[in-house]
Amino acid sequence: MAYEQLKLENQICFPLYATSHLITREYQPYLDKLGVTYPQYLVLILLWEYDEMTINHIAEKLILKTNTVTPLLKRMEALEIVERERDTVDSRKVYIRLTEHGMKLREKAASIPKRLGEKILSDEFTMRDLMDLQSQLYAIIERLNAK
Repeated sequence: MAYEQLKLENQICFPLYATSHLITREYQPYLDKLGVTYPQYLVLILLWEYDEMTINHIAEKLILKTNTVTPLLKRMEALEIVERERDTVDSRKVYIRLTEHGMKLREKAASIPKRLGEKILSDEFTMRDLMDLQSQLYAIIERLNAK
């Protein structure tokens, strides 16, 4: 075939997309029990680590635009998972922090990574392989996200 570079099997984007889709699908039953979506789970992970963040910092860490993150955070606020507070000095800056309910979700979520690992890891694909892949993917993210 002319245009071999355009075959699906020759695209780097497809296995990344398909893997992301399949992993997100595996997360779904666990996230349903928490009452959150996958993007909301990513926000929770950040807030469990950092306690309080600005909307801009959350967007930056998740490699999203603020106009994508803001409605997501508003839905989380309506679910009483997070609360938003404007900076008293710079009203353009909005801080996001977990509510008590948001903090309690951490305990329920603690086993999710292990459960996902059990589905991915095998004799042919070890934890070392997974860590190497993660490192390579972060290198690609850093390269593509360079400003």
